[in-house]
Amino acid sequence: MEESYEIIDMSGRVLGIAPRSAFHANPSLIHRVVHVLVFNHRGELLLQKRSVLKDIEPGKWDSSVGGHVNIGEDIRSAAEREMREELGIAVSSFSYLYDYVFSNQQETELVSTFSCIYEGSFRINNEEIDEIRFWDIDAIRKKLESGIFSSHLMQEFSRHEEFRRRVHHENG
Repeated sequence: MEESYEIIDMSGRVLGIAPRSAFHANPSLIHRVVHVLVFNHRGELLLQKRSVLKDIEPGKWDSSVGGHVNIGEDIRSAAEREMREELGIAVSSFSYLYDYVFSNQQETELVSTFSCIYEGSFRINNEEIDEIRFWDIDAIRKKLESGIFSSHLMQEFSRHEEFRRRVHHENG
């Protein structure tokens, strides 16, 4: 049975429910997703290489964790669930960073991004992920136009860089 998710407006208000396939074929239907950026103590960002069997951007490097918010689920619970499902980790302390809209010809998502620092071991979901690796931020910047990153990661990385500049400026 196909999964269904909440249709929302730009403010996150629930308007209805639709199957996953409807969201990925109609960019006028907005749905919620969460991303978690997992860093180590050296400031490197964990990226996951999407399984070559995925229907959207197979084999591309993507955010540490990402997934849909289930019907009736809050974004923090969704982030915790996705970390368990994708990386096999439970992190007690992670921070909400920002929301942004991701849109392309296929879909429109209201993305809520969190971050955490994690140094332990991982148990990856091999159905979704082929590989994980911590990347130096400068290495990501240098390879942004190489075609190895998902469009989701490219937009997420841009948003995070903007967020870091703003926080640095406010605290600087």
